[in-house]
Amino acid sequence: MTDIQQKIQELKAAGKEMPAPEMIKNAEQIDKIRLAGKLNTAALDLVAKNIKIGIKTEELDRLVYEFLIQHGGRPADLAYMGYPKSICTSVNDEICHGVPNDYALKNGDIVNVDITTELNGYYADASRMFIVGRANKRATDLVNITRECLKRGIAAAQAWANVGDIGAAVSAMAYKHGYSIMKEYGGHGVGIEMHEDPFICHVGKKGQGMVLVPGMIITVEPMINEGTDEWYEDTENGWTVYTADGKLSAQWENTILITEHGPEILTE
Repeated sequence: MTDIQQKIQELKAAGKEMPAPEMIKNAEQIDKIRLAGKLNTAALDLVAKNIKIGIKTEELDRLVYEFLIQHGGRPADLAYMGYPKSICTSVNDEICHGVPNDYALKNGDIVNVDITTELNGYYADASRMFIVGRANKRATDLVNITRECLKRGIAAAQAWANVGDIGAAVSAMAYKHGYSIMKEYGGHGVGIEMHEDPFICHVGKKGQGMVLVPGMIITVEPMINEGTDEWYEDTENGWTVYTADGKLSAQWENTILITEHGPEILTE
């Protein structure tokens, strides 16, 4: 029995909530997920080079699709539960799952581009916020503070800490600035499947929830709203989630590996 296995048994005996064995990846799986992460990062870099005033979100979708296919990967979003596109592009008051279409990005828009890549049967997931042209201060503040929420959430994802520690770190930062946090959508396990357990809520209390064990791979992806945390789903496309008050929302995401030496970002 390894030291990690022994510690898992000790914590389980003490009544702690521990991950199922399949949530802990082995070295071969981690290497393959890391490769998927590198390709996913390259796809987001491509978006960064092409996003601009006037480009349509469906054009960004096409660029990512072609890039991933050319490099031996696959956009995991495409056809997932009937989703019609390869990426998600959530603009302004769209919280998540924005479906690319003929909308041409405008000066001052903020947009989240979320990409999940499957490469040789393994998955990685990340998103970035982009400011199109020049946005006002409240928009840029939201984007920047949400990124800081991501950083603090990742920093809290230490081996033998708890899932609740991530939510506590994120919510402390967001609430300090008067923002709200999406609770119904959050991070998740990833790697063998596109979505795995555990669910990572970005509101939580330190010391509560599942223990984070070396070898787990999860996403941290806080969705931070300028106003209310109430939301509604687009009844026409069945996917896009909007803020109920029409105010802005932002999200940053990375796939991370829990290690004994701290969290490793696989989609940097």
